[in-house]
Amino acid sequence: MNGMTVIHTLTRQLQRRNDSKIVLLVADGLGGLSKEPGGKTELETAGTPNLDDLARRGTLGLSIPVLPGIMPGSGPGHLGLFGYDPLEYQIGRGVLEALGIDFDLGPHDVAIRGNFCTVDETGNITDRRAGRIASEIGEALCEKLDAIRIPGVEVFVRPVKEYRLVIVFRAPGLGGNVDDTDPQKTGVLPLDPVPRDEASRGTVEIS
Repeated sequence: MNGMTVIHTLTRQLQRRNDSKIVLLVADGLGGLSKEPGGKTELETAGTPNLDDLARRGTLGLSIPVLPGIMPGSGPGHLGLFGYDPLEYQIGRGVLEALGIDFDLGPHDVAIRGNFCTVDETGNITDRRAGRIASEIGEALCEKLDAIRIPGVEVFVRPVKEYRLVIVFRAPGLGGNVDDTDPQKTGVLPLDPVPRDEASRGTVEIS
């Protein structure tokens, strides 16, 4: 039995059904530093009466989602918050996003989490989130993209919220080990998808 199996077995034994509710607030991205040495951080500067009230009435603590010194992305960060070791359970962001909208993933599916973005006439990215378009616009764009047909592959394009979407390729033998195409900055072209193994090369070829 590995460590995570032991933890999960213990958790099941400790579970008790009751009528209380728990709100888990994840303030993703608020771990900033001050702009000037000795200055205040974002949270120290902001007025946060509601958060302060919740903190007084709630339970506070610190957690290390992966290991000390490792800054996780959203995927491993979420796994760590819910008790899974991200180093053992390496689940991609696309899978988490697809499950979050109740998309029924199968054994031959590759799920991709995407953003709509805005580009200029040369193809350079001007806004990585397309101006944070309304969910209704994102749904309409996904409906158009969902009509695309690729021989030998089922393609599903589903809206999530605002500029976010999920793309699922369904075909035997596809791999999901592909580098991100988001350069994390504007004024440049999107990155090319780079496969990290032979199965993922097929995924890149159809994308």
